[in-house]
Amino acid sequence: MRCPYCHHPDSRVIDSRDVDTGIRRRRECVECKSRFTTYERIEAQALYVIKKDGRREEFDRTKLLSGLRIACAKRPLPIGTVERLVNDVESDLRRLGRTEVASTMVGEMVMERLKVLDHIAYVRFASVYREFTDLETLRREVETLASGRERPSAPNQLPLLPPEPLALGRRRRRPAGQP
Repeated sequence: MRCPYCHHPDSRVIDSRDVDTGIRRRRECVECKSRFTTYERIEAQALYVIKKDGRREEFDRTKLLSGLRIACAKRPLPIGTVERLVNDVESDLRRLGRTEVASTMVGEMVMERLKVLDHIAYVRFASVYREFTDLETLRREVETLASGRERPSAPNQLPLLPPEPLALGRRRRRPAGQP
């Protein structure tokens, strides 16, 4: 394995662990002693996505990952959440045992998970995936979302305001010398 820092062709494995998607290896460069992590995945049978226009494209997890990163940008999600979502979708697609799946199936699987994970990311993704062309379509989608379930709690995020009403939280300034 080539070192990503000095590009020396040799490295040694310090630690190996099984992870959900394969094997995680911690490596150390023989030359510069820098450490880095690599992941090994079983190369599965090629999976093709049938696009809306009938074209067939090989499933590209990096393309899905980049689209989700844009939808989830600046959202209070724990690190690794988007990667896990992509891993889950890819695993579910491969479990189907098919070599071809419709792009609509991929999109719906992603949207199901985003709806539970984060409503804002869901609306962002849906606006591109469902090709919203006007505000009315967007409004209907938001209303459907709002009427469905309670808003998912944002993981690891503290509330911005105290739970009591704002009026109770405000205090009037007293003139100096008064208790």
